[in-house]
Amino acid sequence: MKFVLFSPDPKAGLRVATGWILVAAFFSMPLAWAADPPATVASVVVAAKETELTLPVEAIVEAVRQATVAAQISGRVVDMRVDAGQRVKVGEIMMRLDAREAAGSDAAARAALVQARAAYERAQSLHARKFISQAALDQAAAAWKSAQGSAGAAGATLSHAAVTAPISGLVAQRLVELGEMASPGRPLATVFDPKSLRVIATIPQYALEAVRKSRSARVEFPESGRWIDATRIEVLPTVDVRSHAATVRLYLPENAEGVTPGMAARAHFVTGKGRKLTLPPAAILRRGEITAVYVLDAKGRARLRQVRLGERVAGGEIEVLAGLNAGERVSLEPVRSGIELKTPAAP
Repeated sequence: MKFVLFSPDPKAGLRVATGWILVAAFFSMPLAWAADPPATVASVVVAAKETELTLPVEAIVEAVRQATVAAQISGRVVDMRVDAGQRVKVGEIMMRLDAREAAGSDAAARAALVQARAAYERAQSLHARKFISQAALDQAAAAWKSAQGSAGAAGATLSHAAVTAPISGLVAQRLVELGEMASPGRPLATVFDPKSLRVIATIPQYALEAVRKSRSARVEFPESGRWIDATRIEVLPTVDVRSHAATVRLYLPENAEGVTPGMAARAHFVTGKGRKLTLPPAAILRRGEITAVYVLDAKGRARLRQVRLGERVAGGEIEVLAGLNAGERVSLEPVRSGIELKTPAAP
């Protein structure tokens, strides 16, 4: 088709006007190839995979080595050298208590020791000259030994004014403030070793035999999506009489990064292997009580489909119980797929 826009011939005016009308009509027509094809999104093909069959149990992280430091004498806290989160070494002074009362007792005990020793030496001299009996000498010796014990106890009590770290690690809690009064038995601080951590899980009695036969386990941290293989499983030998459940300890590798005592975890005890239809967590869209995925057809167009899911498997993926078939392709970017589905194609 040929259009003449400019012509010196005055008779060409009709042809020019007709050409412009045809051009305008051509570009105003809806064109099937003008719509943008669906954008490419990351996806995965659903397939049945051989995975480890596990028994999932809720658990809590705790330190293998943890100690609570308590006061051994009465006294006011006069020197505070640590705070929560601070690293300490074994034997390092954490705080000091007012030891004036203990110092007075120590001085009195030492004075009594000096007097008892002098009395014993004098009794020895008198006994050698036959002025006192053997019973009187024995009494003086007993008084000296008693004074030695009292002086030693007073000295030990005085040393308790300096509160030291029982282990090397981190201060988890500081339970007193500067100026507070401490009394014997009152907790002052808690220290734990961050290198050695374990997970404590409670196993119902009916599953105890399967756990005892399990040779491996994995620990899941749901908040971060992280999985760590346990280095050792320890089943305690008793069952609680009220709950009929046993305690199991799963030891983590040393210096497990990002894991601290008190964190919630989930222990997965491996009980065998089997084939399951699974999906990565990134493909799942949750809206209230609805769980769905975007299934992609051969042309890449997304369609929302509700699914029913099971437990997480040991590999971190989630089992699909219903709603999907092996071989179907699922979007790994459900939010993006939903936006593109609602956005009309460009005219």
